Amino acid sequence: MKVINIGIVGTGFSAKAHMEAIRRIPYLRVAAVAASSMEKAQQIAEEYGIPKAYGDASELIQDNDIMAVHNCTPNYLHYAINREVLLAGKHILSEKPLGLSSIQTKELALLAQNSRGVSGVAFNYRHFPLIAEAKHRISKLTYGQVNLVYGGFLQDWLLHRTDYNWRLEPAYNGASRALADIGSHWCDTVQYVLGKKIVKVFADLKTVHPTRLKPPETAGMLKGQSDPEYEEIAMRTEDYGSVLVHFEDGIQGVFTISQVSAGRKNKLFFEIAAEQGSLAWNQENPHSLWIGHRDQANVELSSDPRLLCESAAQLAHYPGGHQEGWPDALKNMLIDFYSVVRDPSLKSTAAVRSFANFDDGNQIMSVIDAILESHRTEQWVKIS
Repeated sequence: MKVINIGIVGTGFSAKAHMEAIRRIPYLRVAAVAASSMEKAQQIAEEYGIPKAYGDASELIQDNDIMAVHNCTPNYLHYAINREVLLAGKHILSEKPLGLSSIQTKELALLAQNSRGVSGVAFNYRHFPLIAEAKHRISKLTYGQVNLVYGGFLQDWLLHRTDYNWRLEPAYNGASRALADIGSHWCDTVQYVLGKKIVKVFADLKTVHPTRLKPPETAGMLKGQSDPEYEEIAMRTEDYGSVLVHFEDGIQGVFTISQVSAGRKNKLFFEIAAEQGSLAWNQENPHSLWIGHRDQANVELSSDPRLLCESAAQLAHYPGGHQEGWPDALKNMLIDFYSVVRDPSLKSTAAVRSFANFDDGNQIMSVIDAILESHRTEQWVKIS
């Protein structure tokens, strides 16, 4: 079995998660890492036993030994790196968003269509076993036609005015924050389960903290420094928002996104109400798919592969009761992505490919653009 040499660009949370997932798949190998400095790259390379280190992403991309690149950099760097990889004809798996604007993501989607490499976006919530099971049941009309969908994605990591991160600055993260960062995951996951795209939105967004306190670079690093001097920064992106949505075929819904909900760490959840039953799933309890009935007892389906349809069972790697979670969904995404890399004939076969490609990433950016326009104009906006 031919080993695929992979280059990781970035050294943060997502980069390390990708490295660990890659190591769980026998025919994949992290062969190089690139960082913002050679010192940082060498440090990570030594820590993870990676053969090559680069202080410049372009050097990694042009390395002839590297067959695929994982773009795990901050958002403002995504477009340029993704574009360079596509033009080099290599495989690219990018963290979302593909770029900071729909102009950038549309260009990348067009380049990807004509590239000899495989391109994917890390919308990994698609790859939980019970998400595949829900998709299967919806597609088979097990509960009849879907009427409505509701849910959201809630976090609390930006609850306090003193919470600060580069994602709060539009120059690094784009015009939207909460909706683009985590709302994009909700939209992609629910569109995937339904097999229907969002076609129209009506949004109401809010910034809870008009200004935030940015600590100095050395805050918390100097001995005895208990009261650092903060810089007051005006906020131009949303902390939370609620969005009414229309999907294809008349399905309606609503979702709420928040990064200021105390106690909620990473709650992506949805409920799909159909003619004869409902399905509900919560990422913080991913091993249970709630099935609601009117005239009989409700049911909770576990992620036991013996109880799931074939496509869902393939994503559950251990017997029932051996719980799998977020890292395993990331591993499933890589298995899916690299199965297409190994067999390019599958590239255009949507029935085989379940990972999000650059067309999907571009479509999600169009949804985010429409949400921002809807909030600004206080009107329904169609997805372009």
